[in-house]
Amino acid sequence: MAQPGFPYGGSIGYTLKQAQSALRVRMDAQLRPLGLTTPQYSCLEALRRAPGSSNADLARAVFVTRQSMNTLLRGLQDRGLVERAEKADGGRALPARLTIAGEAILDRASGLILELEDAMAGELGPQRRTELVENLRACVAALET
Repeated sequence: MAQPGFPYGGSIGYTLKQAQSALRVRMDAQLRPLGLTTPQYSCLEALRRAPGSSNADLARAVFVTRQSMNTLLRGLQDRGLVERAEKADGGRALPARLTIAGEAILDRASGLILELEDAMAGELGPQRRTELVENLRACVAALET
């Protein structure tokens, strides 16, 4: 049933896309002074959570192609934020890790993004914020089964 003033009848998917788009614009703006893009920040966060991740693992975590991740990692490596082995221990994967400089810039970036998330969800309060995250995880799980 269409709701007045809501495109696509207030569709969950459309509203999620609007939220994602608005968040991406704001994240890019917050990260720009640090010389980071949202995918670069996401890559650094993924490496903090799983040091030694392969290019393919990082691409899946950041929602980019393996080719894009390779370019992204090379840029972070050139800036001294990430290091990768010269040779693979086994197979073809070159595990990546944050450098000290990468940890430092990620700490700053994470603080900015947490402030942004707090502003985005500030009107919800703790309980509704927790419920939102739980509901979104349930939607993801439903689509992945």
